[in-house]
Amino acid sequence: MTTIARSHAHRPDVAPLQEGQVVTPFARRALAVTRIGFGLTFLWAFLDKLLALGFSTGRDETGAVDRLSGAAWVNGGSPTEGFLTFGADGPFQSLYHDIAGAWWADTLFMVGLAGIGLALTLGIGMRLATAAGALLYVLMWTVVLPPENNPVLDDHLLGAATLVALGALGAGDTWGFGRAWARTSLVRRFPVLR
Repeated sequence: MTTIARSHAHRPDVAPLQEGQVVTPFARRALAVTRIGFGLTFLWAFLDKLLALGFSTGRDETGAVDRLSGAAWVNGGSPTEGFLTFGADGPFQSLYHDIAGAWWADTLFMVGLAGIGLALTLGIGMRLATAAGALLYVLMWTVVLPPENNPVLDDHLLGAATLVALGALGAGDTWGFGRAWARTSLVRRFPVLR
């Protein structure tokens, strides 16, 4: 047992420390709130692009909202075309212009948003979800370089670092299905799915 685990062994409000677990209930709950918040953010981005709900997708140049318009992915709109065509800047600009609106880029982006969002919200598949989410954040960071308000850092890199921490600290176990998921035969056979 580690020193941390021994020092908390006498406290009834602290569960025994296992590898990858956070010690205090408050810390576990704080991580759970952060995990669920990130999950819902990914899910909202997916739904907005899927249905053009008028937040990032579905507004015309005057600001009028046209829900379920042609901008919706379900109606043939591209979730990557606008941002990668008009927002890309910096050393990777031509790469992002080349893939803007490609069917495979749209599909990977949307499947990624939905999968990452569901996994984080439910607390399952945290290893893959946090790795994929961190990669997606880093890729979004590379779309506009350098960042607008800092020569290096922006919210994309901080989001990536936060997702790595959530995955490393077992954040899916509190207010999520992480523990039950970990006991399934599939996850026991393939621990990367934890």
